[in-house]
Amino acid sequence: MPMNSNLPNFHTFDPIVRDPLDIIPAVLSSMGGDHQELKRESPFSIDIQNLKEGIEPTFDPATMLYLSIGELDSEGRRTEPIDSSSGKERLGRFPYGDGNIVTYLLENTKQKGDMTVLHDLLSKLSDGLSEDNLGELGFRHGFGGLTLLGWLNIEEVSELSSAIRSGRWKVLSEEPLDGGVDYAFRLLLAMLRTAQRRRCGVLMRRHS
Repeated sequence: MPMNSNLPNFHTFDPIVRDPLDIIPAVLSSMGGDHQELKRESPFSIDIQNLKEGIEPTFDPATMLYLSIGELDSEGRRTEPIDSSSGKERLGRFPYGDGNIVTYLLENTKQKGDMTVLHDLLSKLSDGLSEDNLGELGFRHGFGGLTLLGWLNIEEVSELSSAIRSGRWKVLSEEPLDGGVDYAFRLLLAMLRTAQRRRCGVLMRRHS
């Protein structure tokens, strides 16, 4: 498959144990200095537990969300990434465009019949935390170049895997990479299977 060498961005897929929609109200309260609910929801996050009641955090909303939803061990350390296998580089920097494997799939596939969940979930994974889709400002870009793209909860991980394996989609004739869609779906399915085994959701991030 031809390679495009101009790939400035790298993407990672992190394990998450909380749905951002469930946590964002607590994050918004915490931004005003009320940290009680967020601390209850994120007992293993050292940064969250160190917040002082009545004092606004120094973190921005995106960073607060990232600190609150990730899978941590009992000592507050991040667990092994779900994209840590040999396919991490291929999954994280797809050889076309800006390196976003999910965008490539959205742009080069068409759903068959009444299938809608495939593109719905791919869109949520790649853009669910934008202001337009989330309805909240500030959860996309964070401190130190942090860029949160989107997510899937535990149930949606299985739904997307099933939608891909159903075959109710087709490759567009103008696909720029020969075999690119099939290759991309294989990489994505491997990551989703890991998430299913670990019973976690997935957060997609971009690194510039």
